[in-house]
Formats: sequence, structure tokens, C-alpha cells
Amino acid sequence: MARPIPTGCGNVKEISTGYNRIRLNHESNRNRVMNHSYEELRDVILDLLSGQEKGSYELSQYEHLAVGVAEVFKKRGYSQQAATYGCPQLGREEKELTRDIFWDLFRQGIITLGSNDSHQKYPFFRVSHYGKKILANQETYFFYDVSSYEQAIKKEVPKIDDTTLIYLKEAMQAFRVGCLLSSSVMLGVATEHTFLLLMEIIALNTEYKSIATAVDKEKTILRKINKFKNKVEPQIKTLPPEVKEDFDTCFSGILSVIRNYRNQSGHPTGKIINREQMYVLLNLFISYCKKMYQLMDHYRADE
Repeated sequence: MARPIPTGCGNVKEISTGYNRIRLNHESNRNRVMNHSYEELRDVILDLLSGQEKGSYELSQYEHLAVGVAEVFKKRGYSQQAATYGCPQLGREEKELTRDIFWDLFRQGIITLGSNDSHQKYPFFRVSHYGKKILANQETYFFYDVSSYEQAIKKEVPKIDDTTLIYLKEAMQAFRVGCLLSSSVMLGVATEHTFLLLMEIIALNTEYKSIATAVDKEKTILRKINKFKNKVEPQIKTLPPEVKEDFDTCFSGILSVIRNYRNQSGHPTGKIINREQMYVLLNLFISYCKKMYQLMDHYRADE
């Protein structure tokens, strides 16, 4: 089956004279094409798949997706993007990376092969049912692999602790491969570690050290969390606006939810967390972590 040629990009008869001429023309322009990184290409592909960006062609075939990526870059002002008969083209390295991203998204379950019953194989594809849920999740943080999750966290919490990140990456890696119980446990560890980091910061401030001392006397992490909440609640009105905003939700509420799932997953309860629930928890952690670091900045002793 001949590879489909996008129409509307110049004279069809001229294009149909053969791909060799197109290839040679593209190769002659290759050295002047601006090569984009994996992350830049991936962002554009996800914008296309989610409908935030539109190309000239329906995204039912791989080649149409590649053309759409080049069109978006051209629209965004990358004038060095090579063009063939009016159609912007990706450079050789960009094409290879775009293909890699396509198959990465397939492995991650964002896209699936086949657009319908009549076209069930590659190069035809569509966004999966799961992928639509992920791509539609624009009201919260968007991620789909370890690097994008780390990027989302660091955007909100630039100073996040390296040890916390180790457990978060492990949680995200487990989520990707479907080990949801393991993902829940690792996320719980990261959540508790962040809370304990806050206690270390408070202990260094002589004005608030009594809070950390009272918390430290408690034996279990749950009792430590409850003690801290009881000590801080009388001070909430005096906290800076950005710290006290959604304090109960971002601290007590999210921490409690993550811990409950962690405890269910870490003990033989037989309760299995599903993929959508785990995705929500990974999202919630970012809001929780941001609030915790706001508290750290508030309680940090002046140097």
C-alpha cells in the first residue's frame, strides 16, 4: 500500500511525480532545519492529540501527525522549519524522535493502533480511552512518564528534596508499568518524608521549636501529623495569605487520603487501587508538596 500523501500542500501532480524529488529537496534543506528536543516535540504532539493545537489533517495516521507537528512549529514562529511544496517538514533527527515518541505513547497506553474497523493497523492510530482521560485532565497537573512528572513537580516546587524525588520517581515508574500497589506505597513514603522535612525546618527555628518538640514526642507518623495540626490551627489566621489558602485541603485532606491508600496497599487488605485513582493521587501530591514547602519557607529561621 502506497504511503498516503497529504493533499493541499502545493500542486498534487507535481508532488505525485515521486518521493525521490521530495526527499532530495528535503535533504538539501536538512542542515538549516532547527532541530527540536524530545521534550519539545513531545509537548507539541500532546497538544495535537489533546486538541489544543490543530493541523491540516485528521490525526488518524502517523504521517498526518508528523505533518501536524511541523505545522505547529511553523505557526509558533520557527521560520527555519524546512518546507516542501508549501508543507513544513521535520528534520531527519526530528523525524526519528517523533517516531520514538509515537511508540513511547503507544507503550504508555495514550494511543492505540488502528483508527477504526477498516484500518486496524499502523500507520493508522487513535487516542485510547485511557489516553482521552489523561489528555482531558487540563485542570490539574499533566504528566505521562517519569520525566514529565518530575518536570511538573519541579515547576511548582523548585527546591524539592532529592531524597523525596527518588521515591516519587519510583512511584511514577511503578505507575507506568501497572504496579499500582507499589506506586501507592512509594508515594506514601514521599508524602511522609516531606512532612518530616518540615519538622526538621521548624526544629531549627527557636521561635517555633516547641512545635517540633511536641511532634517529635509522638510515636507514630499519624499521631505526629495530628499533633502538628493541633499546634498550627490556632496560628492559621496569622499565616501569610498564600500559606493559609486551602491549608486544610492541601495539608490535612491530601495527606490523609494518600496515607490511607498507602496503608491499604502496604498491608494485605485485598483492596486494589485502580489506575485512575493512582493518577489522581500523584496529582494531589504536587499540591500537597507545594503547600508543605510554603510552610517550610514560613517557618525557616532567618539566616
